[in-house]
Amino acid sequence: MANDFFQGYKGRSLNILKKYNVRVWGQAEVYTTRGTFMGTILPRSENDDDLHIVMKIITGYNIGIDILTITDMKETGYKKANYKIPEKEFPFTDGQPSVKLIGTGGTIASRLDYRTGAVIPAFSPGELYGAVPELADICNLTTEKVFAVFSENMGPDQYKQLAISIGKEIENGIDGIVIGHGTDTLHHTAAALSFMIQDSPIPIVLVGSQRSSDRPSSDAALNLIHAAYTAGHSDIAEVMVCMFGPTSDEYGFLHRGTRVRKMHSSYRSTFRTIGDTPLATVKRTGVTMIKQEYKHRRKDRNVKIVPYFSEKVSMVYYYPHMQADVIDSLIDNGYEGIIIVGTGLGHVNKELYPALERAKEKGVHVYMTLQTIWGYVHMFVYDTGRDMMAKGVVPAGNMLPEVGFIKLGWAMGIVEEEERVQGKKFSKEEKIDKVKDIMLTPINDEITEREPYNGYLVYQGGVPEVEEFVRKFRK
Repeated sequence: MANDFFQGYKGRSLNILKKYNVRVWGQAEVYTTRGTFMGTILPRSENDDDLHIVMKIITGYNIGIDILTITDMKETGYKKANYKIPEKEFPFTDGQPSVKLIGTGGTIASRLDYRTGAVIPAFSPGELYGAVPELADICNLTTEKVFAVFSENMGPDQYKQLAISIGKEIENGIDGIVIGHGTDTLHHTAAALSFMIQDSPIPIVLVGSQRSSDRPSSDAALNLIHAAYTAGHSDIAEVMVCMFGPTSDEYGFLHRGTRVRKMHSSYRSTFRTIGDTPLATVKRTGVTMIKQEYKHRRKDRNVKIVPYFSEKVSMVYYYPHMQADVIDSLIDNGYEGIIIVGTGLGHVNKELYPALERAKEKGVHVYMTLQTIWGYVHMFVYDTGRDMMAKGVVPAGNMLPEVGFIKLGWAMGIVEEEERVQGKKFSKEEKIDKVKDIMLTPINDEITEREPYNGYLVYQGGVPEVEEFVRKFRK
């Protein structure tokens, strides 16, 4: 058999395939000391060891089989798989709302790369329709692939480009926007767009998936269906995140873009509204509101696009015995904005005081958020907080740390743009006041007056009443 029949295999794993005349993409039965496995032999990552055979079993999951346990192998068939989904032209239906799907990459737009064994951004938005034809029953969809990156590679340039692109789509009359995005920093982008796109007349829905499309438990299709329905049919004209609600596929949540956070590395129901309740739940057939106060869809095309961001902003997670040189290094490297993620009500140790004083002298914008995630910064309670405020640290209410980071970069960018337009430099004091005014003026509930009674819920497993509740929803 030709060498390309053993794609990715080498050394001992290659020898075992040749010994039993089993090819990559061959359907096989593999007999081992641990039992018999049936499925398709897959190409191996070129970076892995030579001690395992990779098989996709009939459930759709991939497993690695230790070659030292193999006693026999039999090839029962052969058909090379094509993991590329063909693009399809989306059908147009009179009377359906028009929705624009903007692809940025991430797991919702990905496939398995058998060269490395990694999930890579690869599916175009057109291919996504090929995978989820139900979208045609919801809306008239057009697609545009603006980026092909994992979400960790998203940043200010992408935020600004997205905001400008969405502004043009709104002006052109689109009824709703869906943005396919990787989940790791989806909440950062949601916050950025919440600030950069103000008073949108239509829904703007960010959506991702925790599990790639080649997995049986993938949430990609259902999340896309929910997001498309929200964009085309819902009355909520805000920037939202649409992801699984419970761990089952009963419904999705719609989270406000400034109050949402990824809370689990792998659960499909990873996104949670923090310090508040979700806006709504969504199914294939409708949206059910949870909050009664929200911005409603409008027929006009008026929207304010504010695509500015200063990149000299950082976020520092405080830890015990942190030294002043951590803050000093940011100042020395020209950073002009710092979000501190402090303990308790908003505390750091006194070793940082000299650095905070130096930051104040340099005109650095320093804001306090919380490691507790839920709750409010209260710096008037203890002398530590009062000392820090005297040194220029500003409490940021109940703004989430990631949202504070995004908003500070955005606020500093606005002031820089104002300087450019006016052709002058503001004084240190003027900049501090202007940025503070933007930071502490809520745009879309990034700071709220109070946390509702059900805005803080952390369930603890093992407690009888919690276990009884969980059994109702765990399928």
